[in-house]
Amino acid sequence: MLRLFPDLSDDLLKRLYHKGAHAHWTSEDIDWDAPVSLDDRGGLALARVLSPVYLGEQSAMIGAANVLPQLAMAGESTAQLYLTTFIGDEARHFEVLTRLYHRLGHEPVSIRALPAMLRYHHRLRQGDRIDWVWGILISDLFAKNFYQMFAHEQQNQLFGTMSQRILVDESRHQAFCDHYLTQAMPHLGPERRKALRTMRDELLDIMEDMQTVLGEDAEVLGFHGQDMLDRVMADVAAHAHRIGLDDDPPPSGGRRRPPREAVDLAARRRLKAQEGAQGPLQSLETQECDCGVCPIAAICQSRIVRRAVAR
Repeated sequence: MLRLFPDLSDDLLKRLYHKGAHAHWTSEDIDWDAPVSLDDRGGLALARVLSPVYLGEQSAMIGAANVLPQLAMAGESTAQLYLTTFIGDEARHFEVLTRLYHRLGHEPVSIRALPAMLRYHHRLRQGDRIDWVWGILISDLFAKNFYQMFAHEQQNQLFGTMSQRILVDESRHQAFCDHYLTQAMPHLGPERRKALRTMRDELLDIMEDMQTVLGEDAEVLGFHGQDMLDRVMADVAAHAHRIGLDDDPPPSGGRRRPPREAVDLAARRRLKAQEGAQGPLQSLETQECDCGVCPIAAICQSRIVRRAVAR
């Protein structure tokens, strides 16, 4: 029920609200005369690999506006306060990235060319406020790893300095998500926790699909998309343990083992393309120990084997 006179006790979320309120900046604070130091192919590559992050900033801004009434009805007053600064953060990220696209002279990848972006956007909007915060944490961990690369490699260039500013905002977002989910987790039953794990796997699988499409562009910019995605998975595993979603600590390297149903989408497309030339092939969904790669079903679920089968 909406409270007329809510409790605004001094907690972590209220302190994060204060930090966010004092940290506001806009595109006018960016040095747009800073060098980009990319040729046209490099500019196109950056425009393409930035596309999922760019849509993610818009999705987070829209999603936060939808979640805000849920927090109000749940009486989570300091979370409401914090989310107003979160919306402001996403709004300025959206603004500066839009202006960056104009500076690069390229547009983002279209939804038609990369439909996984739309799938990711819709998945974030499913469920309640806890689902949304969990999805935002996963998305922010992806964004953090993405921006960190450019903040380090392009420190004195336009996108590098922009990334440094955005990373400060992202650190507050992660602190909010960690705290909120840690408080919520003890009140969730086994099925609800299982649903959050399923959501995690679905989002990470969509990220893999996007990485497959954008891998060549990542290489142009000097990094390997799968390596970055592995770092994201390690971060997600560590945070899942920290908030109490996963009881066991993450495995060495933090990588998850893909579920049986999480078949690599690029491999599926390759199989489909080969069917016309070689006749029907056994699908990866039904491929068990007779795949010719290994005799153990558990190993057959690993990403290494999935890549080998896909080649």
